[in-house]
Amino acid sequence: MPVPTVRFKHARFSARFPETYRYSRSHYWMCPVDDGREGVWRVGFTKFATRMLGELVDCGWKPEPEGPVEPGQVIGWVEGFKAASDVYCVMRGAFQSGNPALKADACIVRSDPYEVGWLYEVRGVPEEDHLDVHGYIGHLSAIIQRMAEEGHGEETPEEAE
Repeated sequence: MPVPTVRFKHARFSARFPETYRYSRSHYWMCPVDDGREGVWRVGFTKFATRMLGELVDCGWKPEPEGPVEPGQVIGWVEGFKAASDVYCVMRGAFQSGNPALKADACIVRSDPYEVGWLYEVRGVPEEDHLDVHGYIGHLSAIIQRMAEEGHGEETPEEAE
């Protein structure tokens, strides 16, 4: 059964955000896995983040499985056609793994960011200042508005729609 979503539209950028997920101010989503592993969460980029990064071609992870992680820690990297970027942890706990499917096709991060295109898993808890979907939409709206006012032109996600 599909996860219920909340629609967001600002100028030419629109996206649907899963209603039950948690979100970071740094444009990651967090969702508990439903495969029986207690306390394990999946983390991925939001649609806004994928628009800013473009198509991904590779990724890598620093922590060993069960290694300790905390919010703000650089735990890996992604490389795309537009940019390379560090990946930050938005959870406190024990790193489980990166998404093995990304080695075969890193583009799924952009094409299916909320299901198949997750980045990594952590057994633990989300960062303290995480947001619900409505809080994230408010945060995102303010960022896009500020980008438009500062004249970022083609760098804004509206151009990618």
